[in-house]
Order: sequence, then structure tokens, then C-alpha cells
Amino acid sequence: MPGISGIITKRVGRWAEEQVLQMVAAQRHESFYTYGVWKDEALGVYIGWTAHPNSFSSGMPVTNEGGDVSLIFSGEEYPEPGIAQELRGRGHSFDSEDASCLVHLYEENPAFVAGLNGMFHGLLADRQRGIATLFNDRYGMHKIFYHQTKDAFYFAAEAKAILAVLPELRAADPRGLGEFIACSCVLENRTIFKDIHVLPGASTWTFRNGSLEDRSTYFSPSEWEQQEPLPPEAYYRDLRGVFSRNLPRYFIGQQPVAMTLTGGLDTRVIMAWRRAAPWSLPCYTFGGMLRECEDVRLGRRVAAICQQSHEVLTVGTDFLSQFPHYAERSVYLTEGGADVYRASDLYVSEQARKIAPVKVVGTYGSEIVRQAVMFKPMVPEALVFRADFLSSLEQARSTYSTLRQSHPVTFAAFCQSPWYHSRILALEQSQLTVRSPYLDNDFVQTVYRGSSNSGDDLRLRLIRDGNPQLAAFPTDRGIGGNSRWIVRQLARNFSEFTFKAEYACDYGMPQWAAKVDHVLRRFHFDRVFLGRHKLLHFRMWYRDTLADYVRQILLDPRTLSRPYLEKRGVEAVVKGHISGAQNHTTAIHKLLTMELLHRLFFDGTSVSRTQPIQSDFSSPATLAASK
Repeated sequence: MPGISGIITKRVGRWAEEQVLQMVAAQRHESFYTYGVWKDEALGVYIGWTAHPNSFSSGMPVTNEGGDVSLIFSGEEYPEPGIAQELRGRGHSFDSEDASCLVHLYEENPAFVAGLNGMFHGLLADRQRGIATLFNDRYGMHKIFYHQTKDAFYFAAEAKAILAVLPELRAADPRGLGEFIACSCVLENRTIFKDIHVLPGASTWTFRNGSLEDRSTYFSPSEWEQQEPLPPEAYYRDLRGVFSRNLPRYFIGQQPVAMTLTGGLDTRVIMAWRRAAPWSLPCYTFGGMLRECEDVRLGRRVAAICQQSHEVLTVGTDFLSQFPHYAERSVYLTEGGADVYRASDLYVSEQARKIAPVKVVGTYGSEIVRQAVMFKPMVPEALVFRADFLSSLEQARSTYSTLRQSHPVTFAAFCQSPWYHSRILALEQSQLTVRSPYLDNDFVQTVYRGSSNSGDDLRLRLIRDGNPQLAAFPTDRGIGGNSRWIVRQLARNFSEFTFKAEYACDYGMPQWAAKVDHVLRRFHFDRVFLGRHKLLHFRMWYRDTLADYVRQILLDPRTLSRPYLEKRGVEAVVKGHISGAQNHTTAIHKLLTMELLHRLFFDGTSVSRTQPIQSDFSSPATLAASK
């Protein structure tokens, strides 16, 4: 995804420039990305970046009027209204539609990062103070990977950029690998690569004379945990006020914006309070190939009530015909952070970009407001792993259990979001700028003041207060609506039944049911439920359409020789699933992902899949001369 990459070193020479060019090339995944490089030899900084065109951070670097402070910023920042006017009133000149104002915020307050609101990372070079500061957002959503050697500090938005110049790091970290297999993400600040780490959220790491001087943080979740709780009514008023006041920030900028709609509450809350002018906010929903799912039906209805256009982006035969391409590319883009089944996120993101380069999502809504837990350790079938590797999976379970003891909002915002959700975000951000008002600093801070014992879902009340028409009908899970209680309860029970039945007919089908389904396969009883709520049907796809691909990858001698796999177990899983007599969907997800990860990163082939870039390094003197 777009971001920065670079080297901070005491060594002066062309070698650093050449390495940074390779790092930027490894992060330039699309021809439409803009990119550039910059250096300050006195500070030992050599840095490059990629960005979406016309985005908030596309005009790097930004420099103050005196030419002694430069900022390379990636991501977006959603400031308080009036900040731009205040800065201009104090004599600063900049474009309020991009990141150019941020360098002036630093001039006003060197601790300015603590006041930023968004998903971002960056590097600030202050030649007067003789320091460079590497920083990121408080949640750690816009990741920075790093590796430190005796001579240099390497950093990048993607680990593959570091691997491109330090191929000796292409080795798996057993603990990180175990966490990914068990939890579908790597926990804390580890990665699946040995000796490559993730910068903690809210970091401001300071470098002087090319060396790391200080590892500071500007924020701790404990600051919000220690707030006094509010009575229910006061809490709701504050939550509603913060959400309605700050929501407009997420729809401004130089790029066209679209809205993704689902059948749930989170996107409906946004639409209820956005109140966009008719036909000004294009909307779309992701659909499946079997029938019109609840997300599509309800998304279309929400858009119609709000007088906005609506499109359906279908994951169907075209996606399946290109699945090998999207599976490999998804693993490559996320460095194994996302399972192959998330390849559909990349596919629909490419389609969504044709509608608008920016999308606003309801992601993190239920997670923040209701502290919904979206992942937990699920140790795959032991028969496919060797006994000595199972200890890594158990260690992941133990680590997760310890982390779950933290404050529920802290776990949702500062653990689950940057570790679990960021893997999907990386796929989307390779094509789009993604915004969510549910990670707004003020909003999350306010949620900490609510009662965790409340049984009411305040999102229903937010919808009613924002747009009563959107509250008149239930969600895809049968929640809400204005019908009589008995009717709502029957609708809720039916929706829950169909939701769970679809899960049981798809990847959650128990082995005894798979045998029955195999015997009765020609009657297609599973089609009664499939497609009502979900658009992906990998149990069926791995068995039928994608069977040859599964065999080709997982029964390959290279795969079967991996040191942590049991050859006979893998063969049994593949043959059992493809025959239709067994269900091993989740195991096949993991096995495919791990094998593609090996082939792309650990087997010694080149990680760079882009053409070398041609760019000249600018320097502070060059920038000053151009002003």
C-alpha cells in the first residue's frame, strides 16, 4: 500500500540512495501511484514514498517557508475545523486540501503529532535542531516495519521493501508464524519475518547524526481508560454530539468519495447523519453469485431512502476464473498478513476504484461501540502440522489470552484494529483511500466513558435520531425496525437461523454433515441457505471450481516438504475435501496462504515485482533554491 520507506544512517554515499530506490520500487504496486525520493545527508536521512494521486499526502515533501523543516507524510489527517484559518492568520501559506499545513503545525508546536487525528505515518526533518523524527498514528493502523543493523536503520510501510535490499531477512519467525496460523494475524509488534518488527502505535522515534537517540511515545490508552464514566443519557448525548460533529471531516478532500453499504448498523448510522445532498454520494455493496444477499437488498434500500445511487459489485465467475492471480497477489501485498480467501477484498477494491478513489466504511463500528471481538485463536487441524510446531500455536493462544485481559475498548481499538483489521485494510489501500469515522480520536475517547454493562445498542438510537426512515426496518440479522415486538422477534429468530444455517452449510459444516451432504449432493440442499448472508462460498469452490488449483499447490512436492507440515495429513485434507466427503475449508485457507508465502518470500526468489523506478534525490538545498 502507499507509504514511506527509507534508511537513516551515518554512512554517506550513493549506496543508500540506490537502496531506497529499490525499496520504493517494491512498494509501487500500481502504475497510477505517484512516488518520489528525498535526502538530507547532514541528518543521515534517505527516504522515498508512494501515494495515490491527488490524495492528502501526494505532494511530498512539504517544507516550511524557511526551508529548515521538511515533512514526508503518508495517510490522512482529519483536523479540527478552523485550524487552517488560524495558521494562515499567523502568516503561514499552504494548501488546506493536503498535508502542507502539517509542517506549520510543527513550527507552532513540536509535539504536534499528539494532536493529529487519522491513520498515518511520516518522518519530520528539523535541520535547525539536527534531528529526524519517525512517527505514526496512535493506533498503529498505518504500519511502519523496521530493521536495525550496525550501520543503518531501515523502515518501510511494507516489510517487502526491507526484504528487497536485505534478502538475508527472508526467514520465518516461528512465533510470528504460529500466531498467524492460530489467530489469522501476528500479535503485538512482531511480524512473520525474523528480525523485522513493527513500530508501536503513537511512536515518535528521534534520530540524531544518523543514529536512533530516543524511542518515545506520545500517547497511551491508559489516558483514556482513566476517564470518569458517564451516566447513560449523558454518555449517549456526548457520543451523538461527537459523531455528528466530526463525521463531515471524512467526506472532504480533493478526491471523489463513495460509501460502502452493508445490511448492518454501522454504515446505516453514517448515512443517517451524513445527510448528503441527493445523488451526491455514490454507494455500492458487495454481492455474491448465488442470489441477492441481505447486504445488497438492504444497502439498496438505504441508498434509495437517502436518494443516492447504488451499485452492486459482484464476486462471481470472473473472480473465480482469476482466483490464482488474486490469491497470490493478496498474499504478496500483505506479506501473508491476509489469508487467500481475502483475495476478494482486492478484487472488489479494484472495481470500487472505478466508482471513486476514496471510500468511507463502517468498519470498526461494532468493534468500538460494542467491543465486538472479531478474532480468537483457532488452532487448525493438528493432523497437518508436525508435533514440534504445535507448541508455537499454543504459545499464540497463551499470548492472546493475556491480551484479552486488557480494557475491552483498548483491545478493540489498539490491538484488534492494528493487528487483525489492518491486514484487510492493506489490501483495500493498495487501490483506494479508506476512511472510517469510528476510529476518530474524539469518538473512541468518548466510548471509553460508556458503561460496558449496557444491554442497549446505541447505534439503533443514533439511526433513529439521525434519520427515522432508516430505523424503520431491521438489519440483515433482524435487529431493529418499527414492527410490533412479536413480529420483530420472529424476524430476528428467522434471520439468526438462516445466518447460522448458512455457516453450517459453508466453511463451518461439521464432518458428519459433510458426509450426509456428500451422499445427497445431487439434490443441492445447501443451496437453500447459501448466499443469503455471505458472498464467499469456499467450501463449495475448493471442492469444485478451484479443486485443480488446490491440488496443484498443496500436493506439489515443494509444499509437502515444508518442515512444519505432515505430508500424509495434508494429502488427506486435500483429497477428503475435494471428494466432498469432508470439510477442511479453514485448513485449506491456511495451507494455501502459507505455501504462497513461502514461494513469494522465503524460497529465495526476488520479492520485487515492479519495474525499477527512475528518480533523483532532492536535498534541502535544492528545495530551498526552488522557493
